[in-house]
Amino acid sequence: MMQALFNYQFLQNAVIGGIFASIVCGMIGVIIVEKKLVMMSGGIAHTAYGGVGLGYLMGFEPIIGAFLFAVLAALGIGAISKHTRSGADVVIGLFWSMGMALGILFIALMPGYPPDLSSYLFGNILSVTRSELLMMFLITLLVSIAVIAFFNHWKVFLFDQEFAGILGIKIAWLDNILLILIAMTVVALIRVVGIILVIALLTAPAAIAAMFTTNLAKRMTSAALLGIFFCLFGIYLSYQLNIASGAAIVLLSGCTYFLLYLLKRIRAKKSLGRAGSGKNL
Repeated sequence: MMQALFNYQFLQNAVIGGIFASIVCGMIGVIIVEKKLVMMSGGIAHTAYGGVGLGYLMGFEPIIGAFLFAVLAALGIGAISKHTRSGADVVIGLFWSMGMALGILFIALMPGYPPDLSSYLFGNILSVTRSELLMMFLITLLVSIAVIAFFNHWKVFLFDQEFAGILGIKIAWLDNILLILIAMTVVALIRVVGIILVIALLTAPAAIAAMFTTNLAKRMTSAALLGIFFCLFGIYLSYQLNIASGAAIVLLSGCTYFLLYLLKRIRAKKSLGRAGSGKNL
């Protein structure tokens, strides 16, 4: 694998793309898990499929279309959810289904044979191009700046929104920034694990990090490092076993989370058992 990494450009692109995606995923994933925005992230990801279809239909880069649709969906879901009695779930569901439907419609309107969209749906990090790497780098840079520059604001925002408002922090402004950051993160992950599997990589590293620390900076750092491990090991498995890279990365991250969760539960039960035995003595 190491020899192939030096010889093949597509493997180098995959590794670099996995690192970029993991960094951004580690930072935003922790916020998503803490704010319980997992389903909203899924809705934004699936709406981006409409942008992929539009890109193919109009002849421009599909990932740019995905970016535009993702940002518009994020802002749309956020704005409508605040002014409707139906609740966020209904709005997310409608954006989710309409985005997928638009993508299918745009592809159907194309002349000739339709393109293979499996890499956008399920991810194929081994096919990441230089132009996509550039976009992922810019997204990683912008998200990192937004998180680091306003890190103290994010800490208060996650702890207590009302308290943040009392301190003079503009909650509505942070909400909109967060929605845009989620949209950008989703786009960075689309080529790694795909639209359908993006939720797993957004949540698993962040959820695992939360098992071991409550410190926000440490959680973000740990989630990013875990994401890098899952991506790199997933690429290795994909290359060696000739299996889908997105599926390998997601299964690896998901199985790791459930294994650690199970071990933590077993350890907690043993601790309770020892405590009970001590009281009886």
